[in-house]
Amino acid sequence: MTLDENAIATLRTSFAGEVLSPPDAGFTQARAELLWNGDVSHQPALITRPTSDEDVAAAIAFARSHGLDLSVRGGGHGYPGKAVVPDGVVIDLSRLDAVRVDPEARLAHVGGGATWAAVDAATAEHGLAVTGGTVSHTGVAGLTLAGGVGWLMSRQGLSCDNLVAATVVTADGRTVTASEEEHPELLWGLRGAGTNFGVVTELVFALHEADPMVDLGLFFWLPEDAAGPLRFARDHLFELSPQLGALIAGISAPPEPFVPAEHRGAPGFAVLVVGWGSPEEHAAAVEPLRSRGPAFELVAPVPYVALQQMLDGGSPWGAHAYDKSLNFDELPDEAIDVLVSWLPRKTSPLSVLPMFPLRGRVRDVPDDATSFGPPRSRRWAVSMEAVTTDAETLAADRQWARDLWTALRPYAPDDGAYVNFEYDTDAARVRASYGERKYRRLAALKAEWDPGNVFRSNVNIAPEPAGTDVPGPRGTADTSVTEPSG
Repeated sequence: MTLDENAIATLRTSFAGEVLSPPDAGFTQARAELLWNGDVSHQPALITRPTSDEDVAAAIAFARSHGLDLSVRGGGHGYPGKAVVPDGVVIDLSRLDAVRVDPEARLAHVGGGATWAAVDAATAEHGLAVTGGTVSHTGVAGLTLAGGVGWLMSRQGLSCDNLVAATVVTADGRTVTASEEEHPELLWGLRGAGTNFGVVTELVFALHEADPMVDLGLFFWLPEDAAGPLRFARDHLFELSPQLGALIAGISAPPEPFVPAEHRGAPGFAVLVVGWGSPEEHAAAVEPLRSRGPAFELVAPVPYVALQQMLDGGSPWGAHAYDKSLNFDELPDEAIDVLVSWLPRKTSPLSVLPMFPLRGRVRDVPDDATSFGPPRSRRWAVSMEAVTTDAETLAADRQWARDLWTALRPYAPDDGAYVNFEYDTDAARVRASYGERKYRRLAALKAEWDPGNVFRSNVNIAPEPAGTDVPGPRGTADTSVTEPSG
């Protein structure tokens, strides 16, 4: 789409940030910087880079007045590329990336365009941290507003559990604060479905004490040796103190010095345990894993900021990528057999199978305290991630991810996904992911804040005005509403 240059010129006169259209010299480079997933080739009609809430409101008004679709780009890390809407207006928040830590109040004020690397660095200076993913160049807003898993979640809960306030520019151009004191129902919606209600230009997080150094234990088994250790780890990780972080990942062994040469590049399963307590506590936690004969291991103290960057190499900017996910109450032996048999069938060494145990504080938070989709009773979030350096290999591993999803589906309670791990978020899948009761509450909130569904280039909740069968504030509901099983 070609926009009228006079209209763009008028926008620029009231816009303190940058406005780029296709004829501009910097447009091509700006478009290339918007998305992490190199497989997504959406071309916008206009890129705006606001430096204030007023700029954001102006960009929204411009899109609406010209009948253009609108998308919001935080960190640009989402697999489906919804941050760039074809032939529409992109609000790129990369200029709103400031991070300010108040160590006395234990709060972090984070711009909507910031990445977790900046938050980790700023908070670590004060011996503080908040749950923030496992790849440091992920955007803070996108990860948090849909949930936010990470190394610290068993201690601190999800990222969204620690969101205490947010600044939101709404579809009609207002700037509001969502907190427990102001618009608490909006804050509830932001904690899990937050891209639906406006442009979040600042997030405020509660911080927690966390030693800047951690003890890392990584243990790797080849597929033919992995079934027994995985069955043990499945149960062992839930017996550990919530002060310890944990992850299981199907990976290709990296070309690192601690990996024996004969195993570099080989597919296999890694079990990782991270400790913030004493080295003795960590050693006791990992000894049962070490005793099960891994092909190699790494046990060492590392800075937390380095831990957060450890997996960055597996998600290089510009990679071609696709993902699917399922949530599980349990991982029966039969499901583990599926995982072990399917991992070697991937083509790309970058394709991975992260399996997040949902432990500790994640499960302690009441289900209706946030809009986070999967029930807190789920014990595992499993993602099937095809990540490659070219489109041809992606085609093969996309099919691998889809076929593995199909093979695992009989062991999951429903089709619901953790929406940050899902490329194919059609309306039915979104509804299944949040559950009918929570979805209806979100739909009513959407009808209040964005009745025209201006913000729809996302994991979308369609606006549905509240009725007698729509849950009310703080999870109350008409008793005629039946919660679906699972």
